[in-house]
Amino acid sequence: MTGDAPYLLIDAGNSRVKWALADAAGALVRSGFVAHAPEQPDAGGPQGPDGDRSRARDVPAADAANAANVPADWATLPTPRGAWISNVAGEAVVNRIQGWLDACWPGLSRTFVRACAQQCGVVNGYATPERLGSDRWAGLIGAHAAFPAQPLLIATLGTATTLEALTADGHFVGGMIAPGWSLMMRSLGEHTAQLPTLEADAAAGDALARHWFATDTRHAITAGSLLAQAGLIERAWRELCRAWGMDVRLVLGGGAAEPVAGALSVPHTRHDMLVLSGLALIAIDDNAARG
Repeated sequence: MTGDAPYLLIDAGNSRVKWALADAAGALVRSGFVAHAPEQPDAGGPQGPDGDRSRARDVPAADAANAANVPADWATLPTPRGAWISNVAGEAVVNRIQGWLDACWPGLSRTFVRACAQQCGVVNGYATPERLGSDRWAGLIGAHAAFPAQPLLIATLGTATTLEALTADGHFVGGMIAPGWSLMMRSLGEHTAQLPTLEADAAAGDALARHWFATDTRHAITAGSLLAQAGLIERAWRELCRAWGMDVRLVLGGGAAEPVAGALSVPHTRHDMLVLSGLALIAIDDNAARG
């Protein structure tokens, strides 16, 4: 494989698989995503953000059926030097990705990223470092590189909402995990007799911000769940600023970032590629270590 071959980066979350191609310097040059099939994640349920099941030695061989629905753009990509994969969605999603890779680049090397004690300038504050989810770890690395020498609170808004506190010198001191916006709304519908089961409405944020107190049940659930997300983030940000005695940059990303951002009343920065950017840095680091 030539030295200028790109890195293939894959971020398999509970709702979709995001991918990107990075050049030798780590810049993302192509990207896309594929939604999970209706039966995904696997029967074991969505894997939480505190550690994914899949390790390279645990992944069974992909069968031919998993080659279906290969991302359309992959047919036009140059052959990558390898794939670096963060998976928090379970074994069935890994099998699907393995099938895609086998269909496009048989024999391509694959690295299943795991959190560790220290990497790419970030120090892991977990007592058991590998228990931190691979997506959260890659996101921390991506954030530290994107906003160097700045204290950060990183809010990732997906199936779960995660908050990570990262010092200016790269120490991950801890975080929070809560149900995401869609999960909150679905939970109300599934566990109450008279409330509907709703999905996130990406346009709801701006509309509700003009009048939060709803006069119909659908919008009351949407508003309550959205403000719960915003309230959690704002309280966490204020607590971190107070604890550290300084201004902290709040960084938002994830599939629900747009509506939640519209509900926030504190300054924030959007960055939707932190995990993939972090995977690029991990890939470069791995490649350098291998010589």
